[in-house]
Amino acid sequence: MKGPNEPRETQFERCSRTGLALEQTQDSIFHLDLHRTAAGREKPGPLESAYVTIPRDGVRLALDIVRPMGDDANTKRDTVLVMTRYWRGQKADLPPGDVDQLLLHKNFSSLFVPHGYAVVVGDVRGTGASFGVSLYSRSRDETLDFSDVLDWIVAQPWSTGRVVGYGLSYTANTAEWMAERNHPALKGIIPMAASYDPYEEVYFPGGVSTAYGTAWADMVRNLDRNLPSPGVRPVGPSGEADLAAALRDHQPGRSLSEGLRQVTFKDDRLAIWGGASMLDWSNREAADRVSRSGTPYQNWASWFDLGMAQGAVCRFLLQSNPMNVIIGPWNHSGSGAYDPLQADGEPILPTLSTQHANNLRFADLCFSGRAAREQGKVLHYYTLGEGWKSTAVWPIPATRQRWYISSGSRLTASPGDSGLDSLQVNPAAQEDDNSMRWDTDRLGFGDRRKFLDGRLAYTSEPLTRDLEITGHPVVYLNVTSTREDCAFFVYLEAVKPDGESHLLTEGQLRALHRKVWTDSPLSGLGPQHSYSKRDAEPLIPGEPAILTFTMFPISARLPSGYRLRVCLAGSDKPNFANVPADGAPPLLKFHRGAAGCYIDLPIIKR
Repeated sequence: MKGPNEPRETQFERCSRTGLALEQTQDSIFHLDLHRTAAGREKPGPLESAYVTIPRDGVRLALDIVRPMGDDANTKRDTVLVMTRYWRGQKADLPPGDVDQLLLHKNFSSLFVPHGYAVVVGDVRGTGASFGVSLYSRSRDETLDFSDVLDWIVAQPWSTGRVVGYGLSYTANTAEWMAERNHPALKGIIPMAASYDPYEEVYFPGGVSTAYGTAWADMVRNLDRNLPSPGVRPVGPSGEADLAAALRDHQPGRSLSEGLRQVTFKDDRLAIWGGASMLDWSNREAADRVSRSGTPYQNWASWFDLGMAQGAVCRFLLQSNPMNVIIGPWNHSGSGAYDPLQADGEPILPTLSTQHANNLRFADLCFSGRAAREQGKVLHYYTLGEGWKSTAVWPIPATRQRWYISSGSRLTASPGDSGLDSLQVNPAAQEDDNSMRWDTDRLGFGDRRKFLDGRLAYTSEPLTRDLEITGHPVVYLNVTSTREDCAFFVYLEAVKPDGESHLLTEGQLRALHRKVWTDSPLSGLGPQHSYSKRDAEPLIPGEPAILTFTMFPISARLPSGYRLRVCLAGSDKPNFANVPADGAPPLLKFHRGAAGCYIDLPIIKR
């Protein structure tokens, strides 16, 4: 492995050793093509289902098992395990489709069984056809169950005793909690689009409540009520009575959104959650335990998917596990990619099916033990406008380049004259209705010029040379507010020569959480905040205050002739709740000059 001061690896120098390979051209350097290799291989056998009883409390979990066609009871197979709260199956199964559709619809048996694996998919407790009650996401009872499920798999006559956890979104988080159990059967995990700290990356980034979080919570509560029709698949052909009993078990559960509406701080302990806080269901809080397991990772994330890229970077820094971390420009499912700096019509690789082909390769390395023996830590990341790169260290060594807000709506390298720019917050101001970050069903952001009303925008002169930004931009705001609490939103955009403006990254901070956490293990990324009650620090209306925070990471190469734009706002509808929720909207004043507002960009020298 190269030392931290040596040049970054490019062209995927580590691919043959780590088992990760990503397409760089139409001729992939990784020759395992999912469409081609699936043909003529194993066919899925009949679906079996069973209830597994959890010894500590008697709760029964519903599992589906699919093994290759023709296997007898003792044919040994490595197993891929998925634990979901989205139903392990529904009464009317989706018709067979192409591989990309199977990936989107999570038909796990059709993805893995053709390659010789057994697949087990389970409903986590309190969901689907499983018994029990779900008080909140990834409760301790839920994550403790994974040890018992792994025990059950190992005890089956068809099991080799080797398991890899897999998942997308929620199921990716359950795979990560499997690693926390430090079970000897678990040989690796493959989480795709997994949050690491749910407070900071999904539900309250910067301490501000997202509309996405509450909408998702209400959606999954309906699933727990067996809605929509036709409902979850029962266990076995005569399982309707068991399903009815399981649904009665679910009834005491409440929508997660009821709890989220009571949360201000990360350490708020809620009666509705049995006294738990969001710290209790944060994978980041379990980082040391997961590291002790030594479980190999292959973690996929996106610059534009909620705060998942931030979580991927934090995993890379906080955990010692062997891991491939891959951060690309995809939507939540990985089915579409977005690069506003790339020429129109050029494909962005790897495709969804090749992402999965790499997962199959990594699973093979985990089952053989090679991933644990040979896999180091490497982060592969996509630079907008350029392509893929790899590194063994993060943050990438960079020069901090400071850009100040200046008079005349200018963004300049020197501070300029002192002064104030005022912004009357409009709680009804509409933000981007095509935002892929906060709406996981969408792809892309579109031209941002139509959202300039209701915010302050500062634009640089055209760049005289190409500029690569890779890392975490840091925002410094010297502000005055008429309210003791409010929210600040900052957007970094790339402006094309024709005037089109495209989002690169963003950051937000609720003023109540402005105190900088000096002991954070992530301070090397920029200013961090604890979001805890002990550090609450309201503003004093009418008095200047300093807010400094770290934006979501990004890697982008802006060509010469482009301009940078920084936009400041005090609301972001419909993506975020307004702060304050009632009363007169705040009037915000942003200070200019040497002691004024600026953004520090991590610039990679060529």
